[in-house]
Amino acid sequence: MITGGKSFVSSPPAFSNDAKRLLVCTGNTVSIFSTSTGLQISELEGHGAPVTSVIVVPASTPASKVLCHCWTASLDGKIKFWDFTAPELMRTIDVRLPIHSMVIPNLLNQPTKSNGKSPNLFAYIYVEVVKQKEGQPNSSCGQIRKCNLTQSRLAGGVNLAETHKPGCITISPSGKYIGICEAHKLRIWEIPTKDSDNAVYKKIRLHHTKTFTTLAFHPTERVVAAGDVTGRILLWRGVGHRTFSTGDKFINGGLNKDAEERPGVRGDDDADSCTTWHWHSVEVNVLFFSSDGAYLFSGGREGVFVVWQLDTGKKKFLPRIGSPLLYFTNSSDPSLSSISCANNRIHLLRMPSMEILRSISGIKLPSSVSDIYEGSGSGVFFDHTAGLVAVPTDNYSVQFYSLFNDCEISEVQICERNHQPGDEATVKVNLVALSRDGSTMGTVETRVPEERIGGLASLKFWACGSQNKDFSLSTVIYEPHRDAGVSSIAFHPTCPMAVTSSYGGDFKIWVRTPDTRLKDQMLQSSGWRCHAVGSYKKKPMTAAAFSADGSVLAVAAENVITLWDPEQNILVAVVGDVLEPITTLSFVGKSAYLVSASPGSNPQLTLWSMSKLSTSWSYKLNAEDVSCSLDGSTFAILALLPKTSESVEPAEGTLQGVDGAILLFNVENPVPLATWFVSKAQGGKLGFIQTSPKLEDEFADVKPDHGLLAYMNSDYEYVLFDPYGEKDHNQSITREQNLSNLEEKEKIGYASIYGELAEFSVEKDQTQIPYIPYEKNWETIFSGPSHKLAPLTKLCLDFLESSLERRSVTVE
Repeated sequence: MITGGKSFVSSPPAFSNDAKRLLVCTGNTVSIFSTSTGLQISELEGHGAPVTSVIVVPASTPASKVLCHCWTASLDGKIKFWDFTAPELMRTIDVRLPIHSMVIPNLLNQPTKSNGKSPNLFAYIYVEVVKQKEGQPNSSCGQIRKCNLTQSRLAGGVNLAETHKPGCITISPSGKYIGICEAHKLRIWEIPTKDSDNAVYKKIRLHHTKTFTTLAFHPTERVVAAGDVTGRILLWRGVGHRTFSTGDKFINGGLNKDAEERPGVRGDDDADSCTTWHWHSVEVNVLFFSSDGAYLFSGGREGVFVVWQLDTGKKKFLPRIGSPLLYFTNSSDPSLSSISCANNRIHLLRMPSMEILRSISGIKLPSSVSDIYEGSGSGVFFDHTAGLVAVPTDNYSVQFYSLFNDCEISEVQICERNHQPGDEATVKVNLVALSRDGSTMGTVETRVPEERIGGLASLKFWACGSQNKDFSLSTVIYEPHRDAGVSSIAFHPTCPMAVTSSYGGDFKIWVRTPDTRLKDQMLQSSGWRCHAVGSYKKKPMTAAAFSADGSVLAVAAENVITLWDPEQNILVAVVGDVLEPITTLSFVGKSAYLVSASPGSNPQLTLWSMSKLSTSWSYKLNAEDVSCSLDGSTFAILALLPKTSESVEPAEGTLQGVDGAILLFNVENPVPLATWFVSKAQGGKLGFIQTSPKLEDEFADVKPDHGLLAYMNSDYEYVLFDPYGEKDHNQSITREQNLSNLEEKEKIGYASIYGELAEFSVEKDQTQIPYIPYEKNWETIFSGPSHKLAPLTKLCLDFLESSLERRSVTVE
């Protein structure tokens, strides 16, 4: 079984000590990516619920710079200690409470040994606690608990705070302070230098009129920054001089002033001054101080990364990121940072120029736009031969995602859109379909009508220009079915023909015109035109499908199935009469059978015999999706379980939140061959996928005519497995082909400064002389095409800097 489609941005990532790896929380695992290639190199598996925190143990001395240990916390209530280079689980602590956030101050502010023994290591965790009251339903709240990692237990009786719900704990770079945002106030605690089970904590509160969203601590001074829901940034200076001071008048350059001389400070808040900056138009999600404390980084829903100069308030921008910003993470290398975006993408930044070096892209999250037309579906489409899935996104694009490699292949912009804060999407890509050979894509997009006026549907055909699914627009048809919505789109299996059905009561057959060249005229590229129009008693046409050889076109006319000759546009037969409108049609194998699904109050799944034009068998099932094997006689359905059947549980109750089931059928037998219980089934999709050559050893028993079965839930998390195999489907299989080699060759010469040069094909340019490297590496530094090289003055300066050894100097 292969799993994928996890969110990369559910929690902040963490860099390794050498900044060569990025540890990312991905569901129940931690995925480790190479920062130089952006590829996944290993994975930490062991948690039973989503991982919420990952903390890398910092190197205490230069000799231990490559120390590769980390702590992780999860909603399963467990804290684990890993060696992430092996990777190997070294220790597990069970606190038996869901952990939403964790910080370990001792790792940043390491205390000295007492009596030759290392002090205990403490973690502060934000947990979810369920309160039980007699005569009242159970309620949950958030609590900040203290965990003794050395002794693997919770510190008895220590509860720093209790809130309405658990959130995120923010820690200062020095490890001396921790804080949380709670509605209109900030709560900040000072961590004792010698932490213990019975330590006494000093705490303060800072107040505001708006709800706080994020918090940041200055690395060296008592300066605290916080962002609110209106886009404002509040900057307090001299925080905690009365509470945290040791009796000195001057602390870190700050003076404890009287209340009358504290501009901007509310009430009795313990701060010298409070300044407000306002550039963001909506809530601030990202706040982070630079390592030297001279700059403040911020970001939010605008998709713009802002750098503030702390002394002057001047700003510098990295615009057009295209998605709301969620987290900013720095590394031990001051020139490398990362920023996580809401579109499930992590950008690696070169600082301070803020250049995006590369991106780690996960599957795009589902569209937030509700269905414009009832029954329009999710638009997700499986490319059966290439092992890809096409996913419509919020930014009016279609993302092609590899199911086998769990990575993005390409993204096609269906219509242009500039990301604007607070701007709701006005267009939804309702339908996506690919031809069997993958050379053509059809999309249907619908504009949201304003006050039920002005809705517009567009049908577009795209031509594939390469193997990387790089599509170019071929034809645009506005309002293909007048003012009615498009219910389905399907391609002919062997020739350039497609069909679209409409809720307006008709279907249209489209054909591609060949390239033409008139005399003394330029070559005109091919386009798509309407070949025929059909209807049946003016009933809404709700679904369509071609047979395996393309000789029969099946179109659902609400409650019945009409069979047509697509070449002559002749009605051949009418089959069936069900109670609810048919939304799904699919031919099985060689088209001897046809499967139809009708959801609603009287749902029905029916198998029709094409030779007898009658029902073979049917079930009263609410089928969310149907997928048929291309050459076999089996098909799978995704059925929604009745909401009243709460007592129905999977075998041994191993799966929580079950709301659907996958049933595998053979056309000859109405009894399912196999059943799998799944969660998040509403809005899910099924698809049979051909086996990848790279996985022949793993799926050696898979029959070529059957393939693998892919299930994608409503959150676009997917699983790919052999439905006919005897292996345990709950066992996770590592994606070996997706993991890059961790040991990377050291870059020298020109490549160490500017990266590898582009490869040149000798076949394309026969005049190019193949380059043979010298044995002496320094002689090759200025090798390469002249138009690719930087000016000599620039090269010499960078060459000299690359030859010098960097040393860290501590100034007292």
